[in-house]
Amino acid sequence: MYTRNEKIVPVLIEDEMKKSYIDYSMSVIVGRALPDARDGLKPVHRRVLFAMNEISNTHNKPHKKSARIVGEVLGKFHPHGDSAVYDTMVRLVQDFSLRYPLIDGQGNFGSIDGDSAAAMRYTEVRMAKIAEEILVDIEKDTVDFRPNFDETLSEPVVLPAKVPNLLINGSSGIAVGMATNIPPHNLDEIVDGLKLLIDDPEIPIKNITKVVKGPDFPTGGLICGVEEIKRMYETGRGLIKMRARAGIEPAKSGKESIIVTEIPYTVNKSNLITKIADLVNNKVIPGITDIRDESDKDGMRIVIELRRGELARVVLNQLYKHTQMQDTFGAIMLALDKGKPRVMNIKEMMICYIDHRKEVIFRRTKFELAKAEHRAHILEGFKIAIANIGEIVKIIRAAKDRNMARAKLLSKFKLSEIQANAILEMRLYQLTGLEIEKIEAEYLELIKRINYLKSILESEQKVLGLIKEDLDDLKKRYGDPRRTDIVPDEKELKIEDLIANEGCLITISHRGYIKRTSVSLYRQQRRGGKGVSGMETKEEDYVEHLFTASTHDYILFFTEDGMVHWQKVYEVPEGGRATKGKAIVNLLNIAADKKVAAMLCIREFDETRSIFMATKLGVVKKTKLSLYSNPRTGGIIAINIDKGDELIGVALTKQDDEIVLATREGQSIRFPTAQAKDQGRATRGVRGIKLNKKDEVESIEVVETDATLLVVTENGYGKRTNFDEYRTQSRAGKGIIAVKTTDKNGRVVGVNKVVDNDEIMMISANGKMVRVGVKAIRIIGRNTQGVRLINLDKGDRLVAVTRVIEEDEAKVAEAIEDENKEPTNV
Repeated sequence: MYTRNEKIVPVLIEDEMKKSYIDYSMSVIVGRALPDARDGLKPVHRRVLFAMNEISNTHNKPHKKSARIVGEVLGKFHPHGDSAVYDTMVRLVQDFSLRYPLIDGQGNFGSIDGDSAAAMRYTEVRMAKIAEEILVDIEKDTVDFRPNFDETLSEPVVLPAKVPNLLINGSSGIAVGMATNIPPHNLDEIVDGLKLLIDDPEIPIKNITKVVKGPDFPTGGLICGVEEIKRMYETGRGLIKMRARAGIEPAKSGKESIIVTEIPYTVNKSNLITKIADLVNNKVIPGITDIRDESDKDGMRIVIELRRGELARVVLNQLYKHTQMQDTFGAIMLALDKGKPRVMNIKEMMICYIDHRKEVIFRRTKFELAKAEHRAHILEGFKIAIANIGEIVKIIRAAKDRNMARAKLLSKFKLSEIQANAILEMRLYQLTGLEIEKIEAEYLELIKRINYLKSILESEQKVLGLIKEDLDDLKKRYGDPRRTDIVPDEKELKIEDLIANEGCLITISHRGYIKRTSVSLYRQQRRGGKGVSGMETKEEDYVEHLFTASTHDYILFFTEDGMVHWQKVYEVPEGGRATKGKAIVNLLNIAADKKVAAMLCIREFDETRSIFMATKLGVVKKTKLSLYSNPRTGGIIAINIDKGDELIGVALTKQDDEIVLATREGQSIRFPTAQAKDQGRATRGVRGIKLNKKDEVESIEVVETDATLLVVTENGYGKRTNFDEYRTQSRAGKGIIAVKTTDKNGRVVGVNKVVDNDEIMMISANGKMVRVGVKAIRIIGRNTQGVRLINLDKGDRLVAVTRVIEEDEAKVAEAIEDENKEPTNV
């Protein structure tokens, strides 16, 4: 039903919905969700700080109840609900949310675990000192004001913002059809970047980024990669990869623990720990045995304990992959520029701040100039009054009232009304000589001040100089070191990059158990020592293979039936000195009845090198190393083996190398590798040595004239002999004596080339180990029995001997290089 004088305008609902939605979205964009590029604040933040400033809730005053501040903001400036205002205040207090908190809180304001803040009636707040820098000079007409919601008060459109708040604290918000996510930065770096831009407005962004390294998150942590940082600074958008800061601590038990002390920005610590626990329970990361949160008032500390033998670096990489220990910050540098939303690069954001500060300083200077000129005008009136004090007193005494006195003063001395009023309000003590001198001094100072202020208004360079002075002052008072470190990003993260390159000892038992042990666990002993326990073995088991390697090497596993498998050294489970190790069938994809006959450590598959193989029955074969660079899960053929024969050893050779084959009965043969032509993988090979009926080849070694050949027998005897005593022969001969084998010293168990600085490790069937310096072993002729190297228990016998990597870093690197050139074959 229509009412009188009512006018109805028909409108299509589509048009009305479109208009209403646009009005709503612009209201959200401008009035709620996006920060202003000048002060970096959204309206609610601005109103909270302004309200606190109005009631003098500053850093040097006592805290006030949060509920009082919320009421002040709601009643005067922001009628949108108390929870919205209080939540804003809580965030401004949290040191894990803001790089430079703007409110100093007292009480429970939540935690990084996601705990809620206490109710506003329990907490107390006051402005942080740095927040006052955002409001400084607001009373000097530096910014525009507008009526509040009920037009009873005025509120600032923007704050003076001496602090580059948007850049140092960042901002986040979701508007309608757009969102902002600006990361926080370090104040020192932002100040340096702003000064560069002030000095050179045409400076390219790449020069700014030399001092503004990247975001600096309040929670610290790491940023991986600089490319996305550069993209964000140049385009306003980027994906910043963040990582937790974690270290590795060894425990007395031999285990290792991952210690997390900082997590990525906005990550909930409690949820992170729960996620890790779920991954452990679901066996996604099985190497973790315990997770503890030991955080306290001194900082964060999450302890992740690992099983013995687990590689901490590998587990840490898995945590980065599967949890928020690695997270992404999607940067969108969107802010309101002159009331319009705009995605800006780092330079444009800095220009917005500098332009705003120029306007603030210009308006402040005009305000101070007007105030100084007003005071100078009054002082000029005082000077006239003092010069004519008698006549002025006479005029005042003769006047009926104030208005008559003012009128006579105006007409008599040509004063302004302001000056006349000031004279009428003068007190008698101001006519003393001392006060007159003060007026003169004040007037002279004012004239200087006025000239200075006018010079600022006339020179943009002076305005910029004042901005730089303000920035230097901020840096001096509030600057601090970076919390977030920037590290290179791994385009394709390789596990070995996380693992130290160090020497280790690989042992394999007769029953097929393998482990990796640090060489530092074995101290050097004198020749003839009893040794230490090196591996637990059952009565029917004993250690059969032993060799040294670097954790970054490849191990080529050659089985007795002529197949080859490969594995990275760090993938071999680490064990203590007396532990049994892991079944090799669980590490390699080989049948349970197949045994590993030999292993070869290499760093890369070099085209110029070959693998030289030898079998128990004296067959040898040479094949290019590069043919083994693409192994399959089930292994590949290395050599075709005759029935009743088996592979016993391999060596890495160059074109001009010579080979020595040594047999169990003490025979040996030396011949050039060139006498065996290169063959493909699936071939048999050729005869290397002609054997006696009961003899078999024990070892294969590459000749090195500067070294000596160490021969060790099963009863603990050994000797060194110069290679010169082993003459070069033709392949397939019977060879010559390498050691005289008897019942006393036993058959040969190992042959190695060694130098004086080397050390060797010997191991017995019962698991006893002894480490001996090579210098302690005499150099004697071929046709001898050798000297005692180790005292064995009754019924025990030696089963393996190998050269050991030096323990200090420089020597480890050198020894590893030697191992790659001339790997140990067993």
